[in-house]
Amino acid sequence: MGLREQINQDLKEAMKAKDTHKRDALRLLTSAFKQIEVDERKELSDEDVIKIIQKQVKSRNDSIEQYKSASRDDLVEIEQREIAYFEPYLPKQLSDEELTNELQTIIKQVGATSMKDMGKVMGMASKALAGKADGKRINECVKKLLA
Repeated sequence: MGLREQINQDLKEAMKAKDTHKRDALRLLTSAFKQIEVDERKELSDEDVIKIIQKQVKSRNDSIEQYKSASRDDLVEIEQREIAYFEPYLPKQLSDEELTNELQTIIKQVGATSMKDMGKVMGMASKALAGKADGKRINECVKKLLA
């Protein structure tokens, strides 16, 4: 069963269980999938679905920061709940130690020695670690290792 089919199945179960919060969050995801399919006229692969979910999670995290600065704890709670519903469909994120080890390997492969080589490292790391670590985390870790 593909990732999209799993989400649709979970949506049906949430509807049967009358779990309105989960139902609404999963409906937002499925509408995002349909929007991409219509706009780009293509069938989504599991990798595409993961990218869309990651984009949704990132959007929610950005909203949480804004809501916290505006003291809107009620909206922060809603966004955090949606993220909790989305995360089970994403690949397991690398720990800081695992990320550092992976990046050290990539730095050796590329032969990077200074911050001038950051572009090469980031290009390879972004592809190799796609879905396993956020781009922002990768960037920060590469800066530490090359500094």
